[in-house]
Amino acid sequence: MITAIVMVHTAADRIPETAQAIADLEGISEVYSCAGDVDLIAIVKVAQHDELADVIAGRLSKIDGVTRTDTHIAFRSYSRADTEDTFSAGLG
Repeated sequence: MITAIVMVHTAADRIPETAQAIADLEGISEVYSCAGDVDLIAIVKVAQHDELADVIAGRLSKIDGVTRTDTHIAFRSYSRADTEDTFSAGLG
């Protein structure tokens, strides 16, 4: 599974509608509205790298209200659950 974190800049008056339209896309697992330099953060999960272009450039970036995106591809996950699973399996 390939994960990308997409920072989404939106028109200020379209944040809720834009967030829901992004959340409705296949390949999007989560969308967060947030404070800071960006309006929304979308988590993309796809099986193959070429699907990233379809989801992000092909669909997400074309949603009404999206003004700019900045994509970061994840290499590895370091969550508490991952760490606990490793130790419970006797790998730590």
